[in-house]
Amino acid sequence: MPRELTIALAQMNCLVGDISGNVDKIIELAATARREHAADLVVFPELAITGYPPEDLLLRPEFIERSEAGLERIRRAVGGIAVLVGFPHLHKGELYNAAAVLRDGETLALYHKHLLPNYSVFDEKRYFRAGSRPAVFELHGVQVGLTVCEDIWGPAPMAQAVRAGAQLVVNINASPFHVDKQAEREAVIRERIAVSPVPVVYVNMVGGQDELVFDGGSLVMDAQGRITQRAPAFEEGLYLTRLRVGRTGVEPLPDTVTETDGLAGIYQALVTGVRDYIDKNRFAGAIVGLSGGIDSALTVAIAADALGPDRVHAVMMPSPYTSDMSLEDARAEAEALGVHYSTISIAQTVDSIERALADEFTGSTRDATEENIQARVRGVLLMALSNKTGKLVLTTGNKTEMAVGYATLYGDMAGGFAVIKDVPKLLVYKLSHYRNTLSAVIPERVLTRAPSAELRPNQTDQDSLPPYDMLDAILELYIEQDRSAEDIARATGASLKTIREVIAMVTRNEYKRRQAAPGVRISQRAFGRDRRYPITSGFKEPRGG
Repeated sequence: MPRELTIALAQMNCLVGDISGNVDKIIELAATARREHAADLVVFPELAITGYPPEDLLLRPEFIERSEAGLERIRRAVGGIAVLVGFPHLHKGELYNAAAVLRDGETLALYHKHLLPNYSVFDEKRYFRAGSRPAVFELHGVQVGLTVCEDIWGPAPMAQAVRAGAQLVVNINASPFHVDKQAEREAVIRERIAVSPVPVVYVNMVGGQDELVFDGGSLVMDAQGRITQRAPAFEEGLYLTRLRVGRTGVEPLPDTVTETDGLAGIYQALVTGVRDYIDKNRFAGAIVGLSGGIDSALTVAIAADALGPDRVHAVMMPSPYTSDMSLEDARAEAEALGVHYSTISIAQTVDSIERALADEFTGSTRDATEENIQARVRGVLLMALSNKTGKLVLTTGNKTEMAVGYATLYGDMAGGFAVIKDVPKLLVYKLSHYRNTLSAVIPERVLTRAPSAELRPNQTDQDSLPPYDMLDAILELYIEQDRSAEDIARATGASLKTIREVIAMVTRNEYKRRQAAPGVRISQRAFGRDRRYPITSGFKEPRGG
């Protein structure tokens, strides 16, 4: 007679370093899976006990001791259900990224991650030793193999588990989001199943951790490579899957298959990143300098969606160059969102600073120096409000600006979290249009007029930069794909002169980016953990062509 197994996929939002809190949540979710759903197994993400990535906390002996104590507390507290949980395991003086299966006070299996990623945002070889042995345990007559995250991206670990008798493979993950990441994961799992045809249960973390956002998307794929269930993206919770066990193997029963991708997925990633950065770091809310331009318009909308409008303060800081249209549009958006809104003129403050510098500047002409004074006065005001209220200043610079240095250090770069730091300018517009499909909050003029910093009369961004469609294409190829100037010219049709000018701006402004606030990562090559270039460098692009 065929029988069924019930597995609970615990798509959990962990807090790095909060071992006690993470363990409390694991115990509670395991008890719920047993009591309310009669699950046979509950599966938690990679390093769920510590959160991911714990980085150099792993070098502290007391951190490892607390993690081991947390695992022991789970072992003692949970009964009547098998629990699969990730944790750092110190064994014979070596540290492993491990997964343990616990049931009724016993350890049924212990697995050490085989493939340690050491690229992009990952540096696991700094901390962990690679495992080499498979781990297969029996769950009510079914042989279940264990793998951890990167193990599914290479062919050997899953094939080794199947050779050891696994009829079902579980893969626990802390796999961060970037655009189109879910499609990549699913394609890789299908590749593994094509060689080792058994079902895969894939469980991923959710939530924001500094620059990284984990999107969940936990899933079950059958032995033919078909998705039978997919959990919602960016939503914490327990998601059940049922598997029929018969003579021919294990067959997942079809269930809910949700999908969040495209602009909706990117927007959810930004909202999740802002919410968790502010809440996990215990800020009271967010402060945004709302200028009437597109970047701050998107930033304040994301903040309101992440935190609720009652925790967001939008501040308009007009100068003599600020247009009435900008004032009107900023107020209109604040009212549409329902956020607290205030206006603080910077004219007198800027004038007093310029008068204080008048003797020093005698004989010089007005240039970007005076423009930057305006931006820096705004930064001072926002930071003062932050100090007084306990709310975090969210900066509004986009990836295009961060790349070429079209931002003022200690001015509009002043703040604690850079919401759209990894969002190119054209994508800012697309996300703003998307946000207005949910409810119309960004005024139409903000979406259609030429972008401007409004730091001098009749200024537009295109006075200083190439057209954004060209600029974004050049930057994507150079920053995210490491293409040469000649390759970029062939791909975009832009002149080598323009491309080299853009590359020179990127190189020249590394020192600014090094001092920028962290921000949500949505691309495969973000500024920060991903892209680490020297500030002081004699390397130049070749001049040929």
